[in-house]
Amino acid sequence: VQLQASGGGLVQAGDSLRLSCTASGRTFNTYTVTWFRQVPEKEREFVAAVRSSGGYTYYTDSVKGRFSISRNNAENTVYLQMNRLKPEDTAVYYCAAGKPILSSTRDSRIYSFWGQGTLVTVSS
Repeated sequence: VQLQASGGGLVQAGDSLRLSCTASGRTFNTYTVTWFRQVPEKEREFVAAVRSSGGYTYYTDSVKGRFSISRNNAENTVYLQMNRLKPEDTAVYYCAAGKPILSSTRDSRIYSFWGQGTLVTVSS
């Protein structure tokens, strides 16, 4: 599976962005897809995940109520809708695909496939 992340940009606090993670490969719909983010000199942080069927989603507490993850398996794409963005959301956002057990969903080491990252910058 090859992943390509897109949709980042420079926005002001309170604005919205939608990130896309588009995959190649016929087995995309069997993978959990997760968004992580990273700022310099910090570890990669879990943001949100969606299970293969799209029926289960998970979020880190800091984005609950603002971000929404969804997937369209027919289009091999996962979206991260980000609303009411804050300066602390500034990071490079990566999408990843894997088959974690539920308790490992937030562990970046579990994921086998990664996109190249897209930069989100939120100005105050």
